[in-house]
Amino acid sequence: MIIDTHLHLIYRDRLSYPWLSGVPALDADFTREAYAREARRLGIVAALHMEVDAAEADIARETAMIEALADEEGSLLAGAIAACRPESPEFTAYLESVRANPFVRGFRRVLHVVPDDLPEGALFRENIKRLAGTGLNFDLCVLPHQIGKAIALADLAPDVSFVLDHCGVPDIKGGGFDVWKGPVAEIARRPNVTVKLSGIPAYGAEDWTLDDLKPYFAHVAESFGFDRMVWGSDWPVCTLGGGLSTWIGATQALLSGVSLEDKARVFAENAKRLWKV
Repeated sequence: MIIDTHLHLIYRDRLSYPWLSGVPALDADFTREAYAREARRLGIVAALHMEVDAAEADIARETAMIEALADEEGSLLAGAIAACRPESPEFTAYLESVRANPFVRGFRRVLHVVPDDLPEGALFRENIKRLAGTGLNFDLCVLPHQIGKAIALADLAPDVSFVLDHCGVPDIKGGGFDVWKGPVAEIARRPNVTVKLSGIPAYGAEDWTLDDLKPYFAHVAESFGFDRMVWGSDWPVCTLGGGLSTWIGATQALLSGVSLEDKARVFAENAKRLWKV
């Protein structure tokens, strides 16, 4: 059984996605039906929708759209990780409105597309601390040089559960292992941080091989262990590195020497615990 903790759906006729114009390969519709058709063949039984960095005015509309899609027959959608703006004075009211909706399981603010000092703001930090006791996790999407900012957030809010997306976004294609490994090992020392095994095929060369991914996987496994690792497809971004089936196959190969109990933790059990899926 696999729970996908990082699914993106794109409906360009319903929402605005300003960043898509810069990524022609993803500037298309990626629908619930297309995902489910392949996912069911691979053993995926449920998925959490990850916000797609839609236009700020569309944040609430994105969550409502995904919730409506979850009600459709044959949907695998079990919840949403919603976009947010912790730097905004309106965050407190937004948080209260989201807490009233059990479909939302957490938040994300993509940090590698904003100034590096944004998460250092007093209001941003105070609002992150407000997540304590809400049951809502916060996904950290940062580049390796920004992991220090993520560490600071985890230290400031020890009662908040954080998830490090895409193994900390290593530059696999550029051979960025050395600049990435230290920050990842350091953030892993924080017990309130879980790593998400996702995204990494898109960071390799077009002809990447399993051997290219192995050292990165080995390092996050050693640093976090399998009790603090979850799996995500990052569909459709994973199509840039071979697609959903390729990523499932690569993950199974990376986990080939791991116990059945630890595989179950990575593929489903940890997600159940973190997001109450």
